Amino acid sequence: MNSTILKHAVKTAWVMIAFTVVSTLGLAIIHYTTKAPISKAEAAVRMSLFGQILPTNLYDNDLLKDAIKQPAGGDLGNRDETMIHRARLKGQPAAVILEATAPDGYSGDIKLLVAITSTGEIVGVRVLDHKETPGLGDYIDIAHSDWIKNFDTQSLEKTNDDAWFVKKDGGQFDFTTGATITPRAVVKVVHKVLKFYLVHQQAIFETGSGQALAK
Repeated sequence: MNSTILKHAVKTAWVMIAFTVVSTLGLAIIHYTTKAPISKAEAAVRMSLFGQILPTNLYDNDLLKDAIKQPAGGDLGNRDETMIHRARLKGQPAAVILEATAPDGYSGDIKLLVAITSTGEIVGVRVLDHKETPGLGDYIDIAHSDWIKNFDTQSLEKTNDDAWFVKKDGGQFDFTTGATITPRAVVKVVHKVLKFYLVHQQAIFETGSGQALAK
């Protein structure tokens, strides 16, 4: 009786082991076969976003490969590590694309993508993510309004620090009545991005690809 039970237990154990091995192997195969297509799709989405704010005639390098790490926090306000993508033309610095987060939106974080030329002029800004009120504060999104294009060609040289506010606060940027908090947060963080670039421009282009920008 004990021998029969033992044989049954051993058989069951081997079946479970075999099942585990087959399942693990199957998952590994699925991961391997889908990893490349997923990465390719993610890269295509990323380049599509870049294309909205940085014309292709401004660079001739691979933006996805020519990138460095930006630690979470700091002046850009990102809660997670992000990448700073560098654009070069004939080997010379041409522009950068950075992510930044405005923590003081009306409904929470507003994540932005900002492209700046090597001379410190904004090429374009886009909202990556927000939770602002539909039909009221969401006009910062290019899908709902052209308001975000107010930052095109702006720079610290053209616009003094005391003008980087919405008009209600004495600055030069328009806003929609009843939704002042949202544009106020965006203007503030875009201004911070320009100042960040002014301070770190040299280090951004000299840091090795894949390495982290020193704080």
